[in-house]
Amino acid sequence: MATFRKRKNGSYEIKVSCGYGVDGKQHNQYKSYYPAPGMTPKQIEKEVNRQAVLFEEECKKGQITSAIKFETFAEQWLEEYAKVNLRATSYSKMIQVTKRIYPALGHKRLDKITSRDIQKFITGLLVNEKNLNNGKSLSRKTAVHHLNFISDVFNYAVRMGMLTDNPCRRVVVPKTEQTEKEIYTLDEVKKLFSNLQNEPLNYQVYLTLAIYSGFRRSEMLGLEWKDIDFNYNTIKIRRTSQYTSEKGIYTDTTKTKKSQRISKFPETVMELLKRFQQEQSKEAQRLGSKWEDHDRLFTKWNGAPMYPEMPYKWLKDYCKKIKIPFRGIHALRHLHASLLIYEGIDVVAVSSDMGHSAVGTTLNLYSHMFQEARARNCDAISNALRFTREKITQKSSPQKNLICSLKEMRTSRKKKAKLCQ
Repeated sequence: MATFRKRKNGSYEIKVSCGYGVDGKQHNQYKSYYPAPGMTPKQIEKEVNRQAVLFEEECKKGQITSAIKFETFAEQWLEEYAKVNLRATSYSKMIQVTKRIYPALGHKRLDKITSRDIQKFITGLLVNEKNLNNGKSLSRKTAVHHLNFISDVFNYAVRMGMLTDNPCRRVVVPKTEQTEKEIYTLDEVKKLFSNLQNEPLNYQVYLTLAIYSGFRRSEMLGLEWKDIDFNYNTIKIRRTSQYTSEKGIYTDTTKTKKSQRISKFPETVMELLKRFQQEQSKEAQRLGSKWEDHDRLFTKWNGAPMYPEMPYKWLKDYCKKIKIPFRGIHALRHLHASLLIYEGIDVVAVSSDMGHSAVGTTLNLYSHMFQEARARNCDAISNALRFTREKITQKSSPQKNLICSLKEMRTSRKKKAKLCQ
């Protein structure tokens, strides 16, 4: 409700209560009104009341809002909402993006930040970072993560009644050149497998399973022996293994519900898993009480869950040893997807195999691969209908058919002429 009081200098102070902020304090907005010379007391009173009503409406529409700084409010949102409702890995990523957001926007009042301010910051991430990092710009996906954080903070302010509009709605992340995903070539894969027998058995299993399954790294490290059915040669994905600096290694749910799936494997892969299980059992017996039984496939020396970075570091060293480019751990998942696509597997089946939440995700990630696969449809149709080409080549051309017809007509005329004689 708006109230007002007369100052000693003849002006009026109008006050509107804007409710309570997340800090628990009442937030008020103020406006001064100066009566025009010559106005009667009755006219002044009427105009002050009108100005108070207009000012209160402005406050309700969100034109006047809380004066809290963006960084202060964002920290409160992280503590009160994000930490409680988001997964630990998502929360950890939120903390990371604040390193760029706070220096740019953190010092500004929440109600003073405009869509243009946010647009300038997001565009700058893609342009300025490229200049700072020797031509290497941030990915568009990273810029989207920054915008999502800012938008989430503003959405929270709207829900708290501090704002009625989220300026991020009008911000657009500029499109960048889409680079093709790095995938190990078949020659490189052959080299990976040909030298693999000299590596530790756990990494032999990891690399083989990663290529044959397309599982995410977190899904691979979350595998337990009870997930493997040696009778039917299947493996279930039911959990993930995650790591944050605050929680350490912990077990979490899968990325989405559709990420929970069952995959079937050839006998050679299952035989490798059986050999690995036997070796792990022997090692557990040898260590005795030092062994921590977590039922995990991929562990540290004492049976405790493996750190997420261990497969990455091993593969990087292994690629250097056998002299092939290191394309990262996730490239093994992309390799699996590309092999399915090039073999003509339809997008729905590929999406299900990869554990994507929607078919659209698969199409977006591997659109160029599907386009290349579709381009080969022309060759497939041509090969299937090659018998038509054989028939066409065996037939005479239209010109030859016409010449033959003329010759036949001449021959028949000559025969008729002889008969008449």
